[in-house]
Amino acid sequence: MTRHVPDYSFETAAMARGLARIAGVDEVGRGPLAGPVTAAAVVLNPTCIPDGLNDSKALTARRREDLFDAIMSCAEVSIAHATVEEIDRFNILRASHLAMERAIAGLPIPPDHVLIDGNMTPRGLTLSSETIVKGDARSVSISAASIIAKITRDRIMVDLAQQFPGYGWETNAGYPSKSHRLALRNLGVTPHHRRSFKPVHNILYQQENVSD
Repeated sequence: MTRHVPDYSFETAAMARGLARIAGVDEVGRGPLAGPVTAAAVVLNPTCIPDGLNDSKALTARRREDLFDAIMSCAEVSIAHATVEEIDRFNILRASHLAMERAIAGLPIPPDHVLIDGNMTPRGLTLSSETIVKGDARSVSISAASIIAKITRDRIMVDLAQQFPGYGWETNAGYPSKSHRLALRNLGVTPHHRRSFKPVHNILYQQENVSD
């Protein structure tokens, strides 16, 4: 299996076409049963690229935290979310794209070109862009965005875990771990659960039938 190492080649290629400000964009949180989906847009300073950038999933928690601080100190960063209500109203894909669009729009100066993790361009994005499959492991700008989004969302879920103890969000970040699914059955559905997701929907359906 080919193992990609993120580099600056996509950014350099875009700059060679006259596109000066390059933003990397990524999102996290498609799979959880609870919490928002979070996206980040990052414009790296070519003279201040932190060492060791990689797909956030390939890094230790400590390394992610260190890189988060390094990115925030020397890059332009915008973070945005799509809510649980938006995930349920639209769908997780559209909500993810909304978060991406908001993150890009939140940059202090619009980028000339956007590098997007995945194979789909958000339909509301009108800027010059390209999609990169497994981009978080191939482009350092997207790697940086994945780290910022991951750390930010994890912190949100830790905060929510204090308000709704018992679901293990401080460790599972809302993903459907065995303990989270058990807590759903025993403790019920919170306002932060995605009602359109099957495990949550099924519990609500069962509760409705019991109450009938």
